[in-house]
Amino acid sequence: MAANSMTRGRLRRLAELRPERGRVLSIFFNLDPSEFATPAARATEVNSVVTAAARKVDQAEGLEQAERTALRADVERVREVLEASDIASNGTHGLAVYACGPADFLEIVRLSHPIESRAVLDDHPCVEPLVRSDSDERWCVLLVNRKTARIFIGETAGLEEVDHIEGDTHRQHDQGGWSQARFQRSVEQEKLNHLGHALDTLFTRFKRRPFDHLVVGAPDEFVTEVEGKLHPYLRDRLAGRLHLDVENSTADDVKAAAAEVVEGHVARVERAALDRFKQGIGRGDRGAAGPAAVMEALGQARVEILLLAEDFDAPELDEAVEKAITQSARILVVRHHDDLIPHAGIGAVLRF
Repeated sequence: MAANSMTRGRLRRLAELRPERGRVLSIFFNLDPSEFATPAARATEVNSVVTAAARKVDQAEGLEQAERTALRADVERVREVLEASDIASNGTHGLAVYACGPADFLEIVRLSHPIESRAVLDDHPCVEPLVRSDSDERWCVLLVNRKTARIFIGETAGLEEVDHIEGDTHRQHDQGGWSQARFQRSVEQEKLNHLGHALDTLFTRFKRRPFDHLVVGAPDEFVTEVEGKLHPYLRDRLAGRLHLDVENSTADDVKAAAAEVVEGHVARVERAALDRFKQGIGRGDRGAAGPAAVMEALGQARVEILLLAEDFDAPELDEAVEKAITQSARILVVRHHDDLIPHAGIGAVLRF
């Protein structure tokens, strides 16, 4: 059993899972803190969703007796596991649980975004809600000035401060003469030593567990120097800047400011993909628009990016998502632009 956040590899493994015996029970729990702020409220929601899942198992048609019995046991197993765990830890706002007793399979996925509560019975895990959550993106925020550096890492809703570094830089003063020049050189060297230590710590964190995007917050006169000294791997992940008090900003201040940068970054990523999509369908070669054309392209393994409108809901959705995952196509849920509306909410950028 696993209980942690989603990664691309894990998503593909779930999408490809086809147990030889039994059905897979997929249960999704909404734990939005604005609706379920207390342990009692969350417990009530979990009990309600699990009870609804049990009722769905009892009422499902076309099940063999052995399948129904196994699913009933899975429902109770899910109930027991969730009652024994802290389901809202580490910024969890949604939960997906997959169970199949005949395959000895039970997996819990924590999500940083709310998700619609529901249960699904099928011969494979239902992964479409995980794709819409975008929970696999890891972000890092570096706040640094001449004497302090702070590093935050995690999903945007769950950024945590993992390093706090204090340098030994002296304050500059106004005395002139040769001693002043020597002092200024000392101050500059101490600043460089502090920055080097901070960036070494940041890169060590990255090597241990890479993050997808980096945001830098530093004084205006310092930020260009900071970005210029980043390791090339980190510089390639720069997604924006923050304007915050390095030493006194709270974790909530950092999360709020980072969320704005993330939204801007996501909107730009969507725009770039949509522009490629429009160019492709305009030329009639590297783009597919509408459900029929997209499903045909997926059947030919030609899709590079599957584009879905946020409210897209059609019979083809689950199959399209599963094929895209198993073919290592990127899936992009478009939230900031309406380009897909004329195409029934679905399109694709094609590899060939």
